[in-house]
Amino acid sequence: MYSLGVRREFIARHFLIGGDWGPENFPNSHHYTLELALEGNKLDRHGYLVDIVDVEKHLDDVVNYYKEQMLNDKPEFDGLNPSIEHFARILATTLSGRIKAENISRLKVVLWENANAWAAYQIVR
Repeated sequence: MYSLGVRREFIARHFLIGGDWGPENFPNSHHYTLELALEGNKLDRHGYLVDIVDVEKHLDDVVNYYKEQMLNDKPEFDGLNPSIEHFARILATTLSGRIKAENISRLKVVLWENANAWAAYQIVR
């Protein structure tokens, strides 16, 4: 199976709801690292799993939407605790909807919120 990965870093803000998480209950920033991994069994006619320029365009569009924003204010987080798990799923689902390469069989987002903690969400197509 072929794999291709791209990564972006960005800062976004949030505050957790529904529990007592100390300082995380108040607006705070995280320096996120988003790792996107794409997998598939065959390459296209050009010898690519996927056009990396196209993938980077979609990734940049998604990252720019969240960059320097308060996650709690985004409609996709309405009624949700803006946990790293929910954020990883939202990112993966959004990117899967935008990246149309037919030979991609798996898309995975690993989202780091600091040097020690991450969550992941994987979509099998």
